[in-house]
Amino acid sequence: MNTKNFGIISFLILFLLVSCKTNKQNQKTQNQIYQLRYINDSLYNSSQRIKVLSLSKKDLNKRYIIDIAYSDTALIKTSTMASRKNALAAINGSFFDMDHGGSVTYFELNDSIISYTRNDSIKWGVPDSIINAALIISKNNKLIMEPVKKEIFYKKSKKEHFVMVAGPLLIHNSKLQSLPNMAFSTKRHPRTCIGITKDSILFITVDGRSETGSGMTLKELQTFVKNFKCTDAINMDGGGSTTIWTKEKGLLNSPSDKKGERSVANAILILPVKNN
Repeated sequence: MNTKNFGIISFLILFLLVSCKTNKQNQKTQNQIYQLRYINDSLYNSSQRIKVLSLSKKDLNKRYIIDIAYSDTALIKTSTMASRKNALAAINGSFFDMDHGGSVTYFELNDSIISYTRNDSIKWGVPDSIINAALIISKNNKLIMEPVKKEIFYKKSKKEHFVMVAGPLLIHNSKLQSLPNMAFSTKRHPRTCIGITKDSILFITVDGRSETGSGMTLKELQTFVKNFKCTDAINMDGGGSTTIWTKEKGLLNSPSDKKGERSVANAILILPVKNN
């Protein structure tokens, strides 16, 4: 990326973050979830439609918790799974079997293993170079992103509420991570991403495969979230699966499938704390 484009990106992101701070009363829901709408026709010399939900870390456990919904026998829309759980917001999760349903990466919930990672020689299996990260919610509801460990480690550990393998890992401990050199990374696609900053948790979608949304390469996505000052960030399943939803406003992005929102196997939910 040339210096001029980098300057434009930095300015626009700074403007977006300042706008969020100065207009909190206009953008805040009663549950402290902020919707940031980002539309730009010159970012990476392309049309971009990006949605960001920003959640304050200080409200985690006090006003909301992060959880997961899934089905291992059927495919269900992210919005449907979220509505059934009375979620405040939701974003699609990790990779899955589009023919028969169920996750194709390691996934455990409350110490029960829901799925193991499928070999990439089997249909819908994902190469190890892509699924190199773990998204974790600890039993005290702390969000963790880390380079994936062996499945036996998570199987034996009793510290996690859920573990879901996804990827690639974009940023870890404020350092940009290496990305696989394949079309999955180098071509522009719709993307779903979760990031962590010093003060916030970000749920991000990038629309693609349309005139108004070009999508991003993983390098472009990595740079974008880095400019949000993310210390950690992970790529989730994207393409036609990319979906972001809130109870207040419904579907926020424009999924790329011709039929609209795609049915998936799992979704990350933001739930209200009970009696709040």
